[in-house]
Amino acid sequence: MSGSFSVATAVAPMGDGRFHAAVAEGWDINGNANGGYLLAVAGRAMAQATGRPDPVTITAHYLSPGKAGPAEVQTRLLKSGKRFATASATYSAGDRVMIAALGTFSDLSVAHDAPTLVTGEPPELPPPDQCVVRNSALVPVNFADKLDLRLHPDDALVDGGNPSGNALVRGWFRLHDDEPVDTIALLCAVDAFPPTAFNAHLPRGWTPTVELTAHVRARPAPGWLRCRFATRFVTGGFLEEDGEVWDATGRLVAQSRQLALLSLA
Repeated sequence: MSGSFSVATAVAPMGDGRFHAAVAEGWDINGNANGGYLLAVAGRAMAQATGRPDPVTITAHYLSPGKAGPAEVQTRLLKSGKRFATASATYSAGDRVMIAALGTFSDLSVAHDAPTLVTGEPPELPPPDQCVVRNSALVPVNFADKLDLRLHPDDALVDGGNPSGNALVRGWFRLHDDEPVDTIALLCAVDAFPPTAFNAHLPRGWTPTVELTAHVRARPAPGWLRCRFATRFVTGGFLEEDGEVWDATGRLVAQSRQLALLSLA
């Protein structure tokens, strides 16, 4: 699986908290790497630096576009405790920093007794084979071919359809070739879908990420993930996207909030 997610996000330790990485070819939208993909690369380096496999919460600020080519992740371990470890990271190409991140990591395979309260539920979706496959035949961007995304027909904007008027995107997510989705891949999943603004009655244009935060609740069970992203406020040229990711057992495995620019050019 030379084109797999794990290969495209691989990092190699160089010592002193530094990791060799790359912005892989094809994980871009019009030449700029997808923000969730970039976060996953940084998150993989941070997991190695902390010695904990799973991001629990991670926040990234996007400073410059990610272009295909060699890169480096510089990490700094800030604290390591019994359950959590926290690190910072910068993901750079030469002297150009693409993202700066701060994250807390743990081992989510370890069970902890705690109360549970869940008042939400997974989005209602038609079966994957009745949803719209998002690939480069639907939208002319390389990134669309790297993941298996199936959009709810009401949210897909196909065949010249009109926006629904709701700043909402729902759909299914998985990796190609039955590659398992781990907690690092969830960092990509929360930024893999088209912008919610495309379904609102708003001008469509470039929607660059300013900041992205992901909360990982659990390791996902095998199978399709149900995803829902919604926006309530578009003001001052900014919008937020609140995301939910549910696994095949109906368990919430990740949440996200993204602040993005609504650009007209």
